[in-house]
Amino acid sequence: MVSITSNLITLAAILAYIETAIAVKAYDKISFTNVGFAGTYFPVKKLEHITDEKKCTCEVAEAKWFSGINAPLSEYLSVHFRGPLTLNKFAFYSSPSFVINNNRTSSDWTRGAYYDADSKSTENVTFLTKAGENSPCLGKALAYAGSDGLTKASEATVLAKNALISSGKEYTIYSNVSCPSSGVSNGCGVYRKGIPAFYGFGGITKMFLFEFEMPTETEKNSTSIEYFDMPAIWLLNDHIARTSQYPTNANCSCWASGCGEFDIFEVMNGTERNNLYSTFHTFQGIEDLGTGIQSYGYIPRDTNGVMRGGVIFDSNGDTITFLSNDTTFDSTYSAGDVSKLLSDISKEDTYSSQLMTISRTAPSTTSKNLAVSFKFLPSGIWYYLFSCATALVQAIFI
Repeated sequence: MVSITSNLITLAAILAYIETAIAVKAYDKISFTNVGFAGTYFPVKKLEHITDEKKCTCEVAEAKWFSGINAPLSEYLSVHFRGPLTLNKFAFYSSPSFVINNNRTSSDWTRGAYYDADSKSTENVTFLTKAGENSPCLGKALAYAGSDGLTKASEATVLAKNALISSGKEYTIYSNVSCPSSGVSNGCGVYRKGIPAFYGFGGITKMFLFEFEMPTETEKNSTSIEYFDMPAIWLLNDHIARTSQYPTNANCSCWASGCGEFDIFEVMNGTERNNLYSTFHTFQGIEDLGTGIQSYGYIPRDTNGVMRGGVIFDSNGDTITFLSNDTTFDSTYSAGDVSKLLSDISKEDTYSSQLMTISRTAPSTTSKNLAVSFKFLPSGIWYYLFSCATALVQAIFI
């Protein structure tokens, strides 16, 4: 017993040292390779008595199978923002084929959504916020956001110029393509009655670009302010917020079963408020969905200026988050210009890590056990040790 305990302590110390050694460097580009795997998650099947504290319950459907490049983030995604943050521009692009560092097999990008604060121009964008009906197990429902991004509006409203949201406050961008009626087999699945329900942004190969500011919070810190001075921009499977983004019952959202989240730029904790990390919250080689698959390099947060950049999910399972002042928001983006945008960020300013390969065959019938079974995974601590050791080698030799 003493030997086992001693070994575990030593292993934990090595792991902590590796994590600390490689997490201190800043980069302009964070790369993940081998993104996408085969698995399942549980869509919400039924929401019952959602305004009754004692009876409020949710029921999940049979497991939904997903697989392929960028899965499950190849599905429709909503875009989320947390303060302190001001959004100046936003654009969503798709491409029939784009492979990072390979222009021969890459096609141009077409803009599918757009917002410009200066001109108040919008294209296929709907601003929503959690200002609707409150539920004891679902929290507040989505509603149209007012021009400040936070108050409830009676109809779709354009976000105002210089609309600064403070710590802990959030709003969301969906498309303006309306959902069909709520139902497990329908396009948007089951969602809360009475909300403005829209699709997110779909496609295997996609790009999200932003011009934004993340100034230091000026309000006084308080225990009542969650995520104080911890801004973020992230993506969710678009089913999540239509039912519940922060439920008290895990069955009220597909998030806990792994339908997909990717944090593009996120301050992770109060001690690293100027470090923006990128994280996959999927089950591609991990058991702890809450911690997720984090980048061990970070992108610096500029608290005094404007930042431009975004994330690209390419056709080969490579995902890159980046900041670059050369980022533009034109209606089309040539493959060559996107490649140049990325290649102009030097290799020394790029941190790369590889996600684990998970090979599974779609079953003839799905079972609820599939989404929570980890028999094909190594134990969590060994996975993290392997990942950190790999990252250390990359940081030293690449």
